[in-house]
Amino acid sequence: MPEAPSQSSRPQIILAFDFGLRRLGLAAGDTLTRSARALRTLPCNAGEPDWTLLLREVSAVGAHQLVVGCPYNVDDSDSAITGKARAFAAELQSRSGLPVHLVDERFSSLEAEEMLRGQRASGQRRNRIEKTDIDAMAAAIILERWLKGEGSR
Repeated sequence: MPEAPSQSSRPQIILAFDFGLRRLGLAAGDTLTRSARALRTLPCNAGEPDWTLLLREVSAVGAHQLVVGCPYNVDDSDSAITGKARAFAAELQSRSGLPVHLVDERFSSLEAEEMLRGQRASGQRRNRIEKTDIDAMAAAIILERWLKGEGSR
């Protein structure tokens, strides 16, 4: 799959997904600022999203490219759901017609939870931290990794 764009590339909007069997975390960013922001979480049924809703989100943000977090084990081997994440990415590319990039998402959910807890402790965040918040923030972390050229597989 293609690599992250170089800085001389024309700016593009990127939509990222933290793949899960129950939820998909979504985040958007761009290649100009090379930053990402958590958007929302979409429900899944055994890893199968509502494709109409998902593609509406892709269109709404004006995405040029898509990034999917792919889960691996600590030893770099495939995890129990790596194949499902790859299948999701392939179906996403087929349905959207956009380039889809896979990024190693190891520890993104832990990093997201830690960030959210830090925001809550500092007073930046007032609401309780929900699993949906973690999934959306994990998608932002995955996207920032891709924008930095890290974790592409």
